[in-house]
Amino acid sequence: MKKSNYYNQIVSVLEDLHSLYPQYNMGRHIATALDGYGDTWGITDKELLFAFNKYKGELELDIPHTDDKELDEIIREGLDLENMFKEEEDNGDIY
Repeated sequence: MKKSNYYNQIVSVLEDLHSLYPQYNMGRHIATALDGYGDTWGITDKELLFAFNKYKGELELDIPHTDDKELDEIIREGLDLENMFKEEEDNGDIY
């Protein structure tokens, strides 16, 4: 049985990310997982594995918003905030 080292574990996490989120390319996974690390030249394999596992966990907890109608509605309402607040004031609803 082959010993699982950090390198092999990193490859395994990347394979999982690829199969779970095929719509994201490898560059996006790497850039997002390492965002905030600054200079990654000296990052250890252990730290890299931690970053990828943390990123994978965050993706698993994220709720996808794939319904374009839902996103369009949010954008439309966001563009009309002034009128929404005005309507609330007219109705006596003040926040």
